[in-house]
Amino acid sequence: MTTTMQRQQRNMAGKELELTTFYVGDLLLGVDIHQVEEINRQLNMTPAPHTPETIRGVVNLRGEVVTVLDLRRALGLEPTIITEDSRNVIVNSRGERVGLLVDRIADVVIAATDQIEPPPANVNGIDGRFFAGVYKLESELVVILDVEEALASEGASKQTT
Repeated sequence: MTTTMQRQQRNMAGKELELTTFYVGDLLLGVDIHQVEEINRQLNMTPAPHTPETIRGVVNLRGEVVTVLDLRRALGLEPTIITEDSRNVIVNSRGERVGLLVDRIADVVIAATDQIEPPPANVNGIDGRFFAGVYKLESELVVILDVEEALASEGASKQTT
């Protein structure tokens, strides 16, 4: 877990955290809603040569070139197969907009921060370093994604132009 996420969790003890949730395969992931700038359907990406395999390409969002990370690849899974449910979750990371390519969007979940548990060493075979915690819903778990750690995998956070 990054220092930023640890600091956020300490500051929010006893409060609620709004999570934008989405699926990567069967795994329900959540990201602090304050990190999400938008969710869009723009999936016509321009390949970016000489980038890590985690980078799916770039998109033009209202004149700004945004790098799109294949979140499945970043987590060590098979590449995303784009379907009509696929979306780009645009997050702000260190002042830079980055797209996270996900399989489908779920819902907004309000999590009591005192009920967020530490992440296990791995979830569905994915290294636990990518996760900031888990929150239990009635029927499934929301695994809270550490965006900075996911972007740091294989240099994914480096903007390509």
